[in-house]
Amino acid sequence: MPTAAIIGGGVIGGGWAARFLLNGWDVNIFDPDPEAERKIGEVIDNARRALPALYDHALPNEGKLIFHDSLETAVKTADWIAESVPERLDLKQKILGQIENAAKHDAIIASSTSGFKPSELHAGRFSSDRIIVAHPFNPVYLIPLVELVGPETTVKKAQKILTSMGSYPLHVRKEIDAHIADRLLEAVWREGLWLINDGIATTEEIDATFTYGFGLRWAQMGLFETYRVAGGEAGMAHFMAQFGPCLKWPWTKLMDVPDLTDELVQRIAEQSDKQSGAHSIRELERKRDDNLVAIMRALKNRNWGTGALLNKMDEKLSETADTKAGYFRSVARSVPVDWTDYNLHMNEGRYGQVFSDAADAVMISIGADAEYIKSGLSYFTVETKINYLEECVAGDRFCVDSQIILADGKKLKLAHKMYAENRTVIATCEQFLLHVDLTTRKSCPPRDDVEANMMSMAKTHAALPTLLES
Repeated sequence: MPTAAIIGGGVIGGGWAARFLLNGWDVNIFDPDPEAERKIGEVIDNARRALPALYDHALPNEGKLIFHDSLETAVKTADWIAESVPERLDLKQKILGQIENAAKHDAIIASSTSGFKPSELHAGRFSSDRIIVAHPFNPVYLIPLVELVGPETTVKKAQKILTSMGSYPLHVRKEIDAHIADRLLEAVWREGLWLINDGIATTEEIDATFTYGFGLRWAQMGLFETYRVAGGEAGMAHFMAQFGPCLKWPWTKLMDVPDLTDELVQRIAEQSDKQSGAHSIRELERKRDDNLVAIMRALKNRNWGTGALLNKMDEKLSETADTKAGYFRSVARSVPVDWTDYNLHMNEGRYGQVFSDAADAVMISIGADAEYIKSGLSYFTVETKINYLEECVAGDRFCVDSQIILADGKKLKLAHKMYAENRTVIATCEQFLLHVDLTTRKSCPPRDDVEANMMSMAKTHAALPTLLES
């Protein structure tokens, strides 16, 4: 298994640990904080609930998580080393020097810094071709964007690794303080501080402009594409002509920062406590994660923005589906939060989706895939009988085994059994399908190759106990 080393286990380091661990990497951690194991454990627990819920296929089996007593032992076998110590240049330079002395010659050494440039990090003291910036966004295990800065050869290697884990690695073309995203965020942050300092708005009112306003647009189109749409049929040129003059108006204070006096800091803290103080940080993290999963899954259904990235990762995960002899493992995943209802468990309608997905997996395995459907042939479900035996809640992992119990020309009958991780049976389903000509919308025999595949799988399954009776 590939190995990642995390040096510094705060919010970012813990998020990196979760992202690597849940994607099948072994993870070594070094952090002298005596509470590090507890804190990182809590972050990983949240990640175990949230990250698998983004996908319709199971993530790889988790790697091994090991806490080390020294930096040297943590990094010596690592393929990727994430430096996530506090944002102090002298400290980062010291730690990076120790890492380079102990690391493998081909290991990627990636600083999570949000502001420093690679040239500042190595400052001519050690090799410049091994050190890159890999700046993630909290929560690291959910937000896909990672800004990469550094030598092109190392960045390309890092891009390949991060893409394999469902991240979106963005190569920053040139070194610049604070990279790209944080420069944009800082502009908004400065304006927010002034609005509070001048008594124009509270923290809650400023946040409302994001959550009920342009933040909804930014989540799926970003800044420039949003403004392109605002330009109407004439596009971005019209938008710039219409709103460009306002850039010369003295609205913003981007070059100035209000003095962070004790009074202003106290005012912001009190407003923030009033806004969110009813919840603990861990509760807020879970609410944030659940909301992010729901938003990103909605984009996934539209195959847009982050959702398109998730669909690509799902294609990769589907390649590892179990197709060995025996029952067909048609589904392996976890329950996303948007599948739960007011009873805080998976809604009964979602069981129908699970078994529909299971049938789709069987169809694909016998050759009735997307190309087959484009040719004008498919299967329609005519009848389902579902038995609900146990409940499951958000984050629960489950799988479905499927079996062909009837294969007779245009008729196909399937049995499905849904299991929890401990092999408890959650639900069963008997499903009857008919093969259909999509042009006439009438039943018809399947294509010869699909029928042959169906009969072959049915012959294998006939030698097994019926799932609904076993």
